[in-house]
Amino acid sequence: MLQIFPFGKFNGHLSLNRSIYSRSGTQNVTVEEIGAIVRQTRVAQGLRQDQLAAAAGVGLRFLVELERGKPTVRLAKVLAVLNALGCRLEVTPPPTGRSDA
Repeated sequence: MLQIFPFGKFNGHLSLNRSIYSRSGTQNVTVEEIGAIVRQTRVAQGLRQDQLAAAAGVGLRFLVELERGKPTVRLAKVLAVLNALGCRLEVTPPPTGRSDA
């Protein structure tokens, strides 16, 4: 399961503290969905793309491509953007099926 939680400056108008699922209801999350969350959170915080890019230490072009859902973005940069927005990313591995885990 993938979850993105807002922290810090987030004003609470978006419900990003839910589990993120694809539109089909499965747990397969797309880059487009993460990009949409980044854009919605940025707008809710009143930030321009260039301001968020500078705060995250990434280029403006990267941020534009992330928000558009480019499938080949670098994970380290995505994490930097989420951190700059005050979001926390949580990845939960599937259950192992072992009783001693």
